[in-house]
Amino acid sequence: MPKQSHAKADRQRELARRFKMGKKLEKGLKEKNQSAASQDTPDDQGSRTPEPYACTGQFQNDFTELCRRSGLTVIPPVIMRPRLPPSVTSHTPSEGKGEKGKKGQQQQQPEPDPEAELSEDKEPSEPPPKTYTTRPTFEYFKPCVQVDMENPDRLDTVTEVFIRGWKIDIIMMRTFEQCWPMMEKLHTVNLWNAGLTGETITSLASFLPHCANVRTLVLDGNTVKEENYHLLINDESLLQNLSLRHCGLTDVGAERLGKSLGTPQKYNLKLLSLNLTGNRITDVGVEHLAKGLRMNRALLSLSLANNQIGDKGACMLAEVLSRFVLTHEETVERRKLKSDSTSPERLKSPTNRRADSRDRPNSVRSNTHMDKSRRDKSSKKTKPEGKPGKEVKEETKGKKAEKDDKGGTKKGASLVADAGKTMSKTKDTKKKKEKSGTPQDSEVIDGPDHIMALTEPVDYIDGSLWISGNRVLINLNLSRNQIGETGMSAILKAIQYQTTLTQLESKSAGTGLMRVSLLKNALPNDHDILKKINELMGPKDPYYKATAKTPEEEPVVSKSG
Repeated sequence: MPKQSHAKADRQRELARRFKMGKKLEKGLKEKNQSAASQDTPDDQGSRTPEPYACTGQFQNDFTELCRRSGLTVIPPVIMRPRLPPSVTSHTPSEGKGEKGKKGQQQQQPEPDPEAELSEDKEPSEPPPKTYTTRPTFEYFKPCVQVDMENPDRLDTVTEVFIRGWKIDIIMMRTFEQCWPMMEKLHTVNLWNAGLTGETITSLASFLPHCANVRTLVLDGNTVKEENYHLLINDESLLQNLSLRHCGLTDVGAERLGKSLGTPQKYNLKLLSLNLTGNRITDVGVEHLAKGLRMNRALLSLSLANNQIGDKGACMLAEVLSRFVLTHEETVERRKLKSDSTSPERLKSPTNRRADSRDRPNSVRSNTHMDKSRRDKSSKKTKPEGKPGKEVKEETKGKKAEKDDKGGTKKGASLVADAGKTMSKTKDTKKKKEKSGTPQDSEVIDGPDHIMALTEPVDYIDGSLWISGNRVLINLNLSRNQIGETGMSAILKAIQYQTTLTQLESKSAGTGLMRVSLLKNALPNDHDILKKINELMGPKDPYYKATAKTPEEEPVVSKSG
């Protein structure tokens, strides 16, 4: 009996041990399966491509979500741009209101200030300021995105974006690439001192054309070694105002910007204002910018203040503003434009043929229906551009009349006199053309709606083609440079030439300069040349206000600068 009881107890203990081992084994298997499942989940998630986020046009929500998906630990908040408080103006009631005015005055009396609190020394302590609020230390310097909105209650009405004082890397720029094209109201982007690089500038230039309404871009304070700002005004750009103040631009960047402004083959038609204040541009860079202005007829305002420009650069700008000789490349391109506008193939094309239009003269319609032989004969009779035509003969007569008693040609004629002769010849040609009613081989080429420099009238003088300069530019800022008497004299002659042209002809080709700033250069402000420039530019300045004439005093001309 004792042996059987011991054997039975041993079996029971063995069963209990196996039962415990089974539970432990089952628990271990469960934990193993759970750990394997937890390890498989990230792999599965990594293998799956996350669904792309579709921006809704609400900048605050889209920006926050895209930053979260990019893995940014700190997401800059989107806040309203702070505005200055409105100035408090005191309205005094008029004297003729009687009792109502007195009652209103009594109601508008300010409340008495509370008594000043006394400090421990029993001296009145200053009350806290009411014009501003204090913030914790360094809160002002934390990264944030400031916005202006048409309607603060609607998140999809952001019109302007301001980022100042913190670095925008390529990840943040790609975030903007997804947000900004979907914002229909956005028209201004201001990235001040944002640490931009050549890579971020390239990225910005690639997606800005997709922002349909962005017209103003301010990148002040961003020094980029690559100086590839010219990418922002490429052929696809829609920008109208570009500010690059204090960006460390040198002559290399100025050369690239000049080529983007205009070449004989292509020119920018969108940009209206370019601000290059506070850079390191010398006469070499200004020469490249002047080359761009030769063909550009869209830019209205150019600021080159606080650079390193001397007399040579000022003379180059003055030449472009007055008149200049076409180079060989420009002459070839002009002949191409002229041949394209008068070629029979162009007349045959249905898109360019306007001969059957009722509002065109009968002679033009009849000429387009000539047979091939007559067209060939007329093309043979057409004089090439290099040979002088009627205008050249008239100018030759004018030259003979200008000869002095010794028989030599008169040299050193002023630009103003040449402008008068040029415009008289142009008017005579236009009158002859109107009387005849037939198209002739004139120097004017039909072109698109915008002004094309190479299609403007030219003068054939001494084997060269002279063309009137840029009269579309109306604002030029050259203050705080190193321009001396030579450069100022050249600018004065250019202004006189433009003034004469605008008086003799219509303003269809431009009004010429209306505002020039030449302060703080090598010449003192009371110099005779500067006085003459101020006298000419004062009435043209949009901010000019003529003083009323008095019987004792003459009107004083304000000095525009």
